[in-house]
Amino acid sequence: MHILAIDQGTSGTKAIVTDESGRVLATVEVPLHPRYLDGGGVEQDPHELLGSVLEAGRRAAAEAGVPLAAVALANQGETVLAWDRTTGEPLGPAIVWQDRRAEQVCTDRSAAAGRVAELTGLVLDPYFSAPKMRWLRDHRTTAGVVTTTDTWLVHQLCGAFVTDASTASRSLLLDLDAVRWSGELLDLFGLGGEELPEIVASDAVVGTTKAFHNEAGELPVTGLIVDQQAALLAEQCLDAGTAKCTYGTGAFLLAQLGATPARSRAGLATSVAWRLRGETAYCVDGQVYTAASAVRWLAELGLITGADQLDTVAAPAADGVLCVPALAGLAAPWWDSSATASFTGMTLSTRPGHLVRAVLEGVAAQVAELVTLTGDELGAPLTRLRVDGGLTRSRVLMQAQADLAQLPVEVYPSPHATALGAAACARLALDPALTPAGVTGGWRPAATFEPAWSADRAADHLGRWHAAARACLSKEPS
Repeated sequence: MHILAIDQGTSGTKAIVTDESGRVLATVEVPLHPRYLDGGGVEQDPHELLGSVLEAGRRAAAEAGVPLAAVALANQGETVLAWDRTTGEPLGPAIVWQDRRAEQVCTDRSAAAGRVAELTGLVLDPYFSAPKMRWLRDHRTTAGVVTTTDTWLVHQLCGAFVTDASTASRSLLLDLDAVRWSGELLDLFGLGGEELPEIVASDAVVGTTKAFHNEAGELPVTGLIVDQQAALLAEQCLDAGTAKCTYGTGAFLLAQLGATPARSRAGLATSVAWRLRGETAYCVDGQVYTAASAVRWLAELGLITGADQLDTVAAPAADGVLCVPALAGLAAPWWDSSATASFTGMTLSTRPGHLVRAVLEGVAAQVAELVTLTGDELGAPLTRLRVDGGLTRSRVLMQAQADLAQLPVEVYPSPHATALGAAACARLALDPALTPAGVTGGWRPAATFEPAWSADRAADHLGRWHAAARACLSKEPS
């Protein structure tokens, strides 16, 4: 059973073809070029998104040269666009999850923040879909439908008008306990008249497509899931308390909650992990807005030529330099989109290598904060952290993560965790005898990083880093 699995991300689209053992037969990546605008805007060209999905998928299918059983699609989660349901044409650019222009939408509804958290498990923040949908309606167009990008892409592939439960749970429009659209929330955001897609499971077959020129004819379209939840599944975080962190454009830590959607007391988000085999699993997550994007920023400044230079340029120690890489604000637990980045502790002896190391330690410090908060939410500290994503190739970052979080860091052996998670959902759709554990088991870490710092040293570093982070906030924390 060969699956074409597509990971449609922020800075690129990846397509793989994998067999039932998880072996990857072909990989194609097509870069994307989001536009970063003044005022916190981040947009993508929908035609470029669709083109990347088709190009990556067709090339991967051709390279693998095997009959395909299905196509699966993982998506960005909170990126939205308006489009015409009759023609399928987009009515403007996609508004990316990083976009902060809907801040006022949230401010205007701040009195309802508690009720929103109670219903959705999320924080009232422009990061999620509904504020961006409202902003788009207020500032761009009232025509067509406004949905997350997965709904539009699936419609282009097979004509369905759907989204999966994990994506819907990132919208601020879903009743998390009932897993259905909430009329109360729709009215809160002035979206009560909108036509919303049907919510489906990640192992539902939603249609068929000829878009990938498969020799067997039309392919079932299935395996719909948010990218981070897909990685959680691939890394077999199936038991409550197991956790992973993906280091991509941002860094995203998710921990499995099981069947109980416990609300966070510390500003983390509770979402649907997936709906599989008729059951809903939940997860708690925290976000670091800039990880690989901070590395790209270093490259744009000329401190490195690319991510492959991180470990050669980074100094053995930061020499007292601290970085808060809040280049797009700070998420959990601060939720301050206006926070700014900083370097502190610099002297005339500071060199580029110190700055590079400080940025990596700044990313690791934010993830370490999420590790602590997640353990507090679960009632027991995390015992290990599974990790994936391009930046896991940096041994300096991974060692800093183990040191600051004070737990073992296990590197997933494949760079395709998200796509493999989507493929696992597709296999479950096609074979009723399979289980989630059965389609994700058997992997061993490519590397394990054990803490080299003492607990006192880590606590001292994090204490100084937190003081620097507080200085970056646009307002005093409540």
